Parts: sequence; C-alpha cells; structure tokens
Amino acid sequence: MIKNIIYKLKIGKRKSEMSSGRSVLIKRKLAIFAFALFISDFISAQTWIWYPGDFEINLANKMQNRRTDRNTFFPPFWKMDAHYVLMDFHKVVELQQPEEITVYAEGTFNLKLDGVAVETGVNKLTVPAGKHKINVKVWNEASAPAIFVQGKTIVSDNSWLVTFEDKEWIDESGKTSDISATKWLNAGSWNFNSPAQLPSHFKLPVRPMTAVSKTTNGNATLVDFGKETFGFIKLHNLKGNGKISIYYGESKEEALDAPEAMTLDRLTVNQSTAKDSVMVLSKAFRYINIVKESGDVFFDDVSMLYEYADVKQRGTFSCNDEEINRILDVSKYTLELNTREFFIDGIKRDRWIWSGDALQSYLMNYYSYFDNPTVTRTIQALRGKDPVTAHINTIIDYTFYWFISVYDYYLYTGDKKFIEQIYPKMQTMMDYCLSRRNKNGLIEGLSGDWTFIDWAAGLSKKGEISFEQLLFARSLETMSLCAGIVNDKANEASYKKLGADLKTKLFSLYWNNQKQALVHSRVNGKQTDNVTRYANMFGIFFNYFTEQQKQQVKKSVLLNDNIQKITTPYMRFYELEALSAMGEQELVLKEMKSYWGGMLNLGATSFWEEYNPSKSGAEHLAMYGRKYGKSLCHAWGASPIYLLGKYYLGIKPTSAGYSTYLVEPSLGGLKWMEGKVPTPAGDISLRVSETEIKITGAAGTGTLRFKSVAKPASSAGIVTSKGNNVYELAIEKDKSYSVTYKLK
Repeated sequence: MIKNIIYKLKIGKRKSEMSSGRSVLIKRKLAIFAFALFISDFISAQTWIWYPGDFEINLANKMQNRRTDRNTFFPPFWKMDAHYVLMDFHKVVELQQPEEITVYAEGTFNLKLDGVAVETGVNKLTVPAGKHKINVKVWNEASAPAIFVQGKTIVSDNSWLVTFEDKEWIDESGKTSDISATKWLNAGSWNFNSPAQLPSHFKLPVRPMTAVSKTTNGNATLVDFGKETFGFIKLHNLKGNGKISIYYGESKEEALDAPEAMTLDRLTVNQSTAKDSVMVLSKAFRYINIVKESGDVFFDDVSMLYEYADVKQRGTFSCNDEEINRILDVSKYTLELNTREFFIDGIKRDRWIWSGDALQSYLMNYYSYFDNPTVTRTIQALRGKDPVTAHINTIIDYTFYWFISVYDYYLYTGDKKFIEQIYPKMQTMMDYCLSRRNKNGLIEGLSGDWTFIDWAAGLSKKGEISFEQLLFARSLETMSLCAGIVNDKANEASYKKLGADLKTKLFSLYWNNQKQALVHSRVNGKQTDNVTRYANMFGIFFNYFTEQQKQQVKKSVLLNDNIQKITTPYMRFYELEALSAMGEQELVLKEMKSYWGGMLNLGATSFWEEYNPSKSGAEHLAMYGRKYGKSLCHAWGASPIYLLGKYYLGIKPTSAGYSTYLVEPSLGGLKWMEGKVPTPAGDISLRVSETEIKITGAAGTGTLRFKSVAKPASSAGIVTSKGNNVYELAIEKDKSYSVTYKLK
C-alpha cells in the first residue's frame, strides 16, 4: 500500500519536473520525504491491543507451566488466573473525510459502527466523515482477545478503551441501554506492530551457539558450553533406531549423575535419513551428557539455540578494580539469563515469577535495561485477577514487595497511566491484607500463609514477626502515595493513617533499648530475645529510624558478627544496601569482592541462589534436600548492578521519572569510576576520580552532592556550600559539567 502511494507521488513529481522546472523538483522531493516520515510514524503507531493484564496473564501461564522435574510436568502451586474470554473494544473518532479501516482480531469478532453491526466475516469498514463510534467485540477462549486496526488515521493503540462487560442490552422498545455503569480501561499493548505479529504466537528469539568441548566415553558424550546458558539442545544429522537420554547440568557433577540430574530429555529415534533434531523445551545448563540407552543411534554434532529476551543494555559501570568489573559483568549476565518473557527467579529449577525475586530484578533493571514493559508485565502477571484468595505466591512478604514495586516503578519511570490501571487491583489486594490482621491489628501467618523472609537455618517464622509489620507499614504508605497519584483523596488519607499507626505500633512493640534494635518477633504478646538483621536493615533504607537509632542499629546488628549472618544473595542485597545508605561503601566494596568474588573463585559463570563460604565441594550444589537442588543462576545474585549504580555512582530519582534527581557519588576506596544511568529522557553520564567529577544531565533537574576538603570549582553553574565540607551543584538537562575538587 505504502509503496503504491509513494510510486504515485513519484509519477506526479516527474510531471511537475517537465512543467515547472528544478525548483518544483526540490519542493516535490521535500514533500515526498515529509510524507514518508508521516507514513512511518503512522505505521509505528499501530499495534495489537488487549485488556490490560490479560495477555500478560496468558503468557505467564504458558511460561510457568513449562517447568519440569526429572522429565515430569511440575506446575505452580498457587492460583493461576485466566484471561477474560469476551472483550469489547471501542473508540470515538471524528473525521474530516471518509476513511477505510481494516480490522484484524485474535478470536471471533463482531464489528459495529455507531451501533450497527457489520456482516460476520467482513473485516473492512468505511467510516464516513463526522463523529462516529467504532466497537469491536472479540471472543477467544484459547488466548487473550486482541485486535489490530489499520487505517489512515484510525489505528489501534492505547487510546482505545476496553471492557470485559459492556452492560449493553436492548429493551422491549428497541432502545439500547445506557452503558454509563461500564468500567472502561485504556487498552494494553506491547510491541506487536503489524497484523502478522499475532500476540498469541509470541516466542522469545534464539540464536545458535556452539559448544567449547565434547568428550565421548563409551556410550556417553559430555558436552561443555563453557558457561551457564539457556536454550534448546540441537542434535545434528541424527539417525538410527534406539533411545537416548540427555542429562542437563549447571555443574559437570549434575550432568554426569543420571539418577539425580534435575532436568533431562528422553528421545526415541526411528529414522534412517539423517536430520537435525531440536529439543522441545528450553532448559538451563552448562554441561549436557548424552547417553545412548539402547539400539544404534548416531549424530554428527551438538549445538544449542540460545533463547533470550531482546532488551538492550543501557546502564554501564567500570572502575579501576578489575575484580569489581568482572563481578559486574557476571551480574549482568545473570540478570540477562533470568530476564525472559518476565523477570523470573532462576532458569534451572523453578522458572517461575516470584514477587520477592522480581522486585530486585526491577531495581537492577532500572540501572541496566530500563525496560518498562518487562516490569509491568511481571507486576500484572503476579497480581492476576480478583477475587483475591491468597497472598501473592502464597507468601505474606511477597505481597508486600508487590505493593512496594508498583510505586518504585512510578518513581523511576513517571508512568502515571500504569498506576491508574493497576490501582483498583492494589485496593482489592490491600483489602485482603487488612482482612488477615490478627486481634492486635498485626500480620501473623494464618492457615495457608507462607511466611518466608529468607532461607536461613533455624529462622523462626512463628508469632508476630517485626519484619512483616515493617513491610506492611511500607505497603500502606505505598497505597497512600498511589491513591494520591490517581486523586483518590479519601483513601489517600485513610491509608496514610493506617501506615502511620502501624509504624508507631512497630516501634512500641518491637524496639528494645537494651539490644538497641528491633527484635525479631513477639509470641503470646511478649518480645522474643532474638534479634535478626531483616527488620533492622530495612528500617535503615526505609528511613524509619532516627539518625541516632541508625547508628545504634549499625553497631548492634549490621556490624555485629554475633547476629546470624545472611548467606543468600537475596538478603545480602538489602544488607549491603543498608550499609551503603549509611555511607559504608568502602566496607561494602570489600564485601562484594569477598562474597561475589568468592563465587567467581569457585568457577561460577553466573551467580547463585545461595552462597555460604563455610561450605565446600559438592555442598555448594545441594539445596532443598536435593543433591543438585541449588540454582547456580539466580536473578537475586545480580544485585551489584543496583548497588554500584545507586550507591557508588550515586544516581537516584527524587521525584517521578527523574524530573528531579540526586547524584551523590562515592568511590568507596576506588581510584576512579565511570558509568551511565538510564532515565526516561536519556542517560545520565558520570565519571569520578579523587580530584574531578564529570557529569552530563539527561532529564529534569539534578543535584550533584559531594564532599571536598578544598573549595571546588565547576566549568558551569554555581557550586554552593552546605557546610561540613559538603557542596552542591544544580545539573540542567543536556548540559555537561566538570568539577575539580579534593576528596582527601
């Protein structure tokens, strides 16, 4: 169509050339160029649309039900919702001239113009000049109902409204009912921008990769791909008659241990002509062990198709310490492997969406990809649909992480429309949480509730746990903030009071002056003696403590080796964040080198679900009572991405979408560092040494805050003193600054 339009314009151009000369030719060229740009914009605006969250729920169901354990189907244990099967899409348009549209649908559809239905099977419609209403109602039980509308100005996009119940009927007189009670939402979409890109057919892209070594021993071939990876095994020129098994291993030990390997494939081969064979399901592995079980089976070679999410790395960090650079590289690769259709926990065992894991991936994402769709897809998939019958993933704390993640998303992106979309589901989720309080108004695990907190030996989950109350208070604060965004004034005040009351109760019931910390729990109305790191470290970066209390907690808990140590990267994430928030970057740097460097020293090519330096050998592979139960590639192991971006480069938003932001760099013992932090408007660039800071703004208005023992100077702007050797400089969008200072 576009080619034909441009061809006709070219013909007109040639006629003009002959009649009007060279000046007309130039004008025609400019006109054609401008039209081509217009057409390009018009095409890119078109996309498949659906009810917000429905495609995401359907896609999550498909992904999470691909998990296997020892070649058996292993589905999630929580409630899985389905998409709405009947959807009404509509848009009101006003045209200066008639326009033909073409409608494509995923499902059987009814097309109406101003309430008059078009004959079934017809997907083209001429909309007359004037104001008109277009309705498309789609039924589809197999996948989320979706439409693609193609026209000159009328195109499917997020401005279309959708509902799963239009409440439209015709009375005895033939009058159509008033549909004002219908709740319409703006349509959801992603990047399916042509009619041929059916959302229901979405698959992650793949690219071929070769093994680094193959060793044959009798009837078995051990293949090493050099590092942790994920995808589909491909056997080249497979032929013969017999059976083979493929045992996958994140470690060589697992691949060679046929009775204990957690993932495997079994193939029955009966073909005389050689042809390539690709396994049906993607899996995680570094090694595979191909065993000829019976008969005569032959293949020439083994390779893989690497399956990946097509997201682009925007955030960067490098420094003078090569070990830190290596830790960051492996962190990025760990996050890459666990960024799929959604942010998942780990690629070998679960391959599920867990809210606690996802929250950390979101934060890492803001300092790496800044990929909004993967965040919102994951948030929507985790929430599912009403009615609420359980906590998210059945875990109390994971529900609270979900609330917190929503406002975090808004803070980093400024995406108000998403908050408006998700807010009603936040309300019903919070109603459920409020209904689960005990007689003391506190959260306590009830029947069906999983109190997780962390994997830690002997960690008590009984009674009223301080950590859960703290997360609940933060969730209520989040609800109040989101209520304010959507202008729900009454609930904004209500949630704020509930949060403030719970925060007061938290300190009155759990703060222990003798221990200078929040105790872990209350049982039968009395404080237990146990002090753990969890509530105390969250209280620091939630800014719940006074400055005096922060110092007390740092000494009595965070720097106290008598308090049970954390052995999962999951909670080390927050422990090191708390220390960083207290200005302990030099200590945190040493901890990163010791902890994540410790995994690298043991040969890790991605970071693990758990790392306990006191373990050795095969102990590092075991978990959950399984010999190879531990995930050796877990998203929460990638936290250095976040720590280095937020607390070393020191860049963070202070209002939605980086309209204002703070840059507070801390070398933490490094000689120099440089990097970029993505924002909605571009990347903030920063280079810091002990004598110079170079920064280029990208969004809103930034504040550079730094310490200097001598009076600093800047190439632009005015440096102001804040006392105690602290200085600030305002950073304007798209401007570069060079500041000379003296760190020590």
